[in-house]
Amino acid sequence: IVVKIGGSTLGNNDTSLKDLVALQQQGRDVVVVHGGGPVISNWMQRQGIAPRFVNGLRITDAESLDIVVAVLTGLVNKELVGIMHGLGARVLGMSGIDAGILEARVANPDLGFVGEITRVNPEPINAILDGGYIPMLAPLAMQERDGSEHSGGALNINGDTVAGELAHALGSEHLIFLTDVPGVMDGNGRVMARLNRRRASLLLNSDIVRGGMIPKLEACVRALESAPVTDIVDGREPGVLLKCLEGEGGGTRITA
Repeated sequence: IVVKIGGSTLGNNDTSLKDLVALQQQGRDVVVVHGGGPVISNWMQRQGIAPRFVNGLRITDAESLDIVVAVLTGLVNKELVGIMHGLGARVLGMSGIDAGILEARVANPDLGFVGEITRVNPEPINAILDGGYIPMLAPLAMQERDGSEHSGGALNINGDTVAGELAHALGSEHLIFLTDVPGVMDGNGRVMARLNRRRASLLLNSDIVRGGMIPKLEACVRALESAPVTDIVDGREPGVLLKCLEGEGGGTRITA
């Protein structure tokens, strides 16, 4: 199971973290990818930098990249690991850079140091799972070794994209997004409870899905190449993760 905890739900995630601990105690293999967008934006503003986004992707110049790396790996990741350790979980905090889990190239020079994943190495993740730990990943990747001056450096990756690529590479049975909206909305603002992969792909080419929902839906479409089911649910709802695995999580369920 791959679970993405949205940065905007981090302040409300006590039950989600408890759910993750419960899943580990049940013997389920769980991989967690976390965001941290609001915390990054807060620290950028403290430095006098105005956050900018294009289609849900943060524009990341060199100065912003330092903040992104520091906040994701030094603050958010360690806070989540500490909370879960206190709840009795066995968790290992890391980023996609560690052990070469994720390699990427610059996706669009206009976005700066924002990466497009080119390679996923699932071996370290599987080793961590085999050791009885939950891998808790910050969404950063290593710039692919292409001989350029930035080769081996950090790239900012959208956390939703990371979750989708990991679910695909690991052959996960389930990808779940815990976000701050009720699900995927139709043009009238109603939640679409069920979608298939084809319908989700069509939505991506429409004006109905916008902003931060775009990378989530793209990740679901990608993951469904190997995973049978994906869910986008409201992570602010108590116990939603466990409910989701029982088919009662509400939100939007997308199947192959």
